[in-house]
Amino acid sequence: MFRTLVCSAAAMGFLAPAALAQDVAVLTPYLSSVTTNEMIEVFTDTADARGWSTNVVDTRGDFGQLASRVEDVVNAGVDAIVFASVDPSQIQDQVDAAASAGIPVIAIDGAVAPGVTVNVTSDNFELGTQLSTFLFDQLGGEGNIVKFYHSAHPGVRQRELALDAALEANPGISVIADHYVNVPGPIDDSRIAMETILRQHGDDIDGVWAAWDEPAVGALIAVQADMPDSTMLIAGIDGNPQAVELIGECTNLIGSVRQDFTAMSTMAVDALQTVLEGGSPDAQELYAPSILITRDSVGANCG
Repeated sequence: MFRTLVCSAAAMGFLAPAALAQDVAVLTPYLSSVTTNEMIEVFTDTADARGWSTNVVDTRGDFGQLASRVEDVVNAGVDAIVFASVDPSQIQDQVDAAASAGIPVIAIDGAVAPGVTVNVTSDNFELGTQLSTFLFDQLGGEGNIVKFYHSAHPGVRQRELALDAALEANPGISVIADHYVNVPGPIDDSRIAMETILRQHGDDIDGVWAAWDEPAVGALIAVQADMPDSTMLIAGIDGNPQAVELIGECTNLIGSVRQDFTAMSTMAVDALQTVLEGGSPDAQELYAPSILITRDSVGANCG
């Protein structure tokens, strides 16, 4: 049930529409993801501070359930819908229904699609390029890598395309094995997959390209258990706290491209405020900045 926070002055019509409380539904299939959870927490905290009422719905990887819940909030007449880490085109009928009902749809770390007012994200192709360039440079332009990916996420798909481009430009690097990561539970899923890959390829693996940090952590756990003396290099994207800590501890995890999820979420709140006031965002897709985190940047002394 959605809470409505309307002060008596607003109820009497004394405030401008932008000051009225808004019912905002925030939906995701990936609340178990560290970064998605972070984005949603920042968004709801910022929105709540503006007097909005937010309700978070997590469908735990179930896109059929996600579509159903979108229908529910459209029928409930919410003032706005926010998707976190969702490709809206996968539930296009429901997005169309929201647009037909005059409900603005905002995506965070998602994608542009018909009916979506604005998507606030990182330039995911650039993230994939930064990750690939860093890992390939650390490998000296030669070696066999393992790829962990999840094409259902629109941002991750762009990172994969960037890897494809980087591989074409660097013929000395080859993908020796890959794994589509299941979510929820990406760390355990990646650990189990990496254990199998290590049995198959062992010392032939020089590096791991992980489309985000949880698979990188899962791969690292497997390497530490099964090949503790390995010099294999692992890198990911997101710069989540666990990954940053492991980089600082001089493990095989040597780098991560940090997205600014706080900026993403606050930009989404600002964009939604603009829309609720009758305006339009500066563009249909807005990019937050990113930065490469390495052993050097965290001050690690790895010898």
